[in-house]
Amino acid sequence: MLAAALKQIKDYSSVLAEDYEDKKTFKKAIDAILIPQRIIKGKISVNVDGKKKTFQAFRIQHNDARGPFKGGIRFHPNVTEDEVRALATLMSLKCAVAGIPYGGAKGGVVVDPSKLSKDELKDLSTSYAKFIAPYIGVWRDVPAPDVNTDGQVMSWMLETYEKKIGLLSPGTFTGKPLELGGSLGRTEATGQGGVFVLDVYARAKGIKVKSSTVAVQGFGNVGFWFAKLAKELGFRVVAISDSKGGVYDKKGVDVDKLMRLKEEGKMLPINITNDELLTLPITFLVPAALENSITKDNVGKIRAKVIIEMANGPTTSEADKYLYEKGIDVVPDILANSGGVTVSYFEWVQNLSGYYWTKERVNLELKNIITKAFMDIYKVKTLKKISFRGAANYLSLKRMVDAMMLRGRV
Repeated sequence: MLAAALKQIKDYSSVLAEDYEDKKTFKKAIDAILIPQRIIKGKISVNVDGKKKTFQAFRIQHNDARGPFKGGIRFHPNVTEDEVRALATLMSLKCAVAGIPYGGAKGGVVVDPSKLSKDELKDLSTSYAKFIAPYIGVWRDVPAPDVNTDGQVMSWMLETYEKKIGLLSPGTFTGKPLELGGSLGRTEATGQGGVFVLDVYARAKGIKVKSSTVAVQGFGNVGFWFAKLAKELGFRVVAISDSKGGVYDKKGVDVDKLMRLKEEGKMLPINITNDELLTLPITFLVPAALENSITKDNVGKIRAKVIIEMANGPTTSEADKYLYEKGIDVVPDILANSGGVTVSYFEWVQNLSGYYWTKERVNLELKNIITKAFMDIYKVKTLKKISFRGAANYLSLKRMVDAMMLRGRV
């Protein structure tokens, strides 16, 4: 993942370099973007089954030229330093392309939280908060939930941090429960942002909503909300899948009914495989599950006209090149799934002001930001004659390079 993230920056910086007369300073800026500003790593201790156990912990802060560091914290046994570094780098790009004033960061602990009791999970959360406390703050680094962390974990971390600094600072963590300053609209934010992208793409390309078909691979939070909100907007969602398989109905699937089955622990009425879902003859394919879902091995079978990436890194570089050559647009993850971090930004803004927005305002502000981001990318794509992914990376890198140059960092 790290190699792919760094290659992405190097590849698209060559297109961006044409716009800068001072090539030497530009190269210094790109070289700086390839390396995180700070790598924080160490061991944290937690009592597990009455015995002290240590866990490897990380917080990597990538680049704060555009604003405070921002990024999630994940608890997972497969967390590595390279993974956290890659995700921090990609978060910088995502914030820049969305136009929100943050730099990227990411945190993680190498642990299987399913093997911890609630008290042990609380101890892990507080220990990690103490570990990163000297490096975070409302104007320094604003963590959020990620894999296997949630609003409760953020609440424990916030309490620990506030005790450490001796004052209330709700804006230091986002993804909090509403009772502690969380934002309305956060639960569905990533899916909602993706549907706004879907809608503005369709309008920009003159595609009629009611004659469009959508297939969503992945039925977690993001996949569910994308499918539900796309259907409410008038798109015909004909397929959806979870890890076991998919449901396909050319007349349209009942998204809410399928979610009720899932919540009740029942099997979906599977009639296609995940691989078959990827090859359906549809307008929009939405990979919203795992990275590397679309590869050189299956890309030749894809019959969708457009791909909206809601998962992180669902398309390999080889597959991406093939799709571009075939004229299939891929709206990249750093734009399509940026709704989550954008509403986290709104939560931070609300915490700083002490004034809280209605859900309607949250969604309106999200639509405005993500629509502008798409149109900015579309303009670059047309001007430079490159892919949507190329345009998104061009724009995000330009915004970061310009901020570093203005600050005199290079």
